[in-house]
Amino acid sequence: MGLETGAFQQLTTEFMRSNFNPNTPDIEGVRYFSYGASALPGLLSPFRASHRIIRRVDGDNDGLVSINSASHGVYKGTLIGPSHLDIINWTNRLKWIIKGALGQQNKFNAIAFYLALSDMLAEEGL
Repeated sequence: MGLETGAFQQLTTEFMRSNFNPNTPDIEGVRYFSYGASALPGLLSPFRASHRIIRRVDGDNDGLVSINSASHGVYKGTLIGPSHLDIINWTNRLKWIIKGALGQQNKFNAIAFYLALSDMLAEEGL
């Protein structure tokens, strides 16, 4: 597809386990928080195949990252429904226009989620 950047080789459990994690230790005095997500991709989702593979190998996931892999530091919870793209706010606007026309509503708002996350960090004194 002409998209190869070398980054795809780094998106493996093996690379993270043997290279990234050992070379990126936690820093003493820094508090770490994490969330995971569990989504069921629709028929036309770009994450349909990856979700199936990750689920078979590592359980529930957002189409790109398993809950197990997302868990680090203090695990704050699992988001149910949003895909990886929803979480990083690369929302498929056409999908939500169609869902809106069908009377369905977007149940995940990335901006509201990150604002709430900022509030949580402030409450933690960070």
